[in-house]
Amino acid sequence: MIDAHIHLDQYHPDVEEAISIWQENGIEAVIAVASNLQSSYEILKLKQRFPEFVYAAIGHHPEAPPPASKEFAELLNLILQERGHLSAIGEIGLPTYRKKELYDQYKKEEYINVLEEFLRIGKEVKLPVVLHAVHEEAKEALNCLKKQQIRYAHFHWLKAREDVINEIVSGGYYVSVTPEVCYRERDQRLAKQIPLEQLLIETDGPWKFNGPFKERETSPLLLKEISQCLSNLLTIPIYSLREKVTTNTKRLYMEGLYETCNSVNT
Repeated sequence: MIDAHIHLDQYHPDVEEAISIWQENGIEAVIAVASNLQSSYEILKLKQRFPEFVYAAIGHHPEAPPPASKEFAELLNLILQERGHLSAIGEIGLPTYRKKELYDQYKKEEYINVLEEFLRIGKEVKLPVVLHAVHEEAKEALNCLKKQQIRYAHFHWLKAREDVINEIVSGGYYVSVTPEVCYRERDQRLAKQIPLEQLLIETDGPWKFNGPFKERETSPLLLKEISQCLSNLLTIPIYSLREKVTTNTKRLYMEGLYETCNSVNT
């Protein structure tokens, strides 16, 4: 199993021990996403330490002030410099939970511009993008993807209207479900809307969850329960479900979809 979205840099100082435990319990790899410039450097260090386990994505989380111009330039340059060690650009997107607070201080256009610049460089370096775009922001992010003609994207933690979800699916984009799928009807409806070929599973660790996970640490070990819940929900044998979502994750993040596409079109 592969965790399609985790903030691995937030697990220090015991990350080596944690990874050892996860591997012993069948976790094959993680897609480690960054939150800002400093976090991006930390993710790259983790990639260097655990090259076969960590698949790195760097970016700037949208539920924070937009990056200063100097910081943003350094981050974009880092993407270019470290392209060979990256599997994606992320986490990027548009604010939802802090939207009112942030838009009182910064213009919405600043966030749109940052997102579109990340998308442009993602297309340039041929990397998929990891999106934080929740509720109504999902539609706005989708419009940005279409504007920049982005083919490979992953909507993580998605909550959106049914018509927007259908549009995301029609665009061929990937969608992941979190541990909430085990106890929230909304997430169960979402899982049923996503074609199996576009479905991923994630923990967003170390973010804490409620329901049966309220007293538990969030880690890739929760993927076992996510996949079991999905197996029951979608009436698919557990081994088939796990095999499929693992294949999907590898296809998006590990097998160079852009290169494959370009070779086919050449």
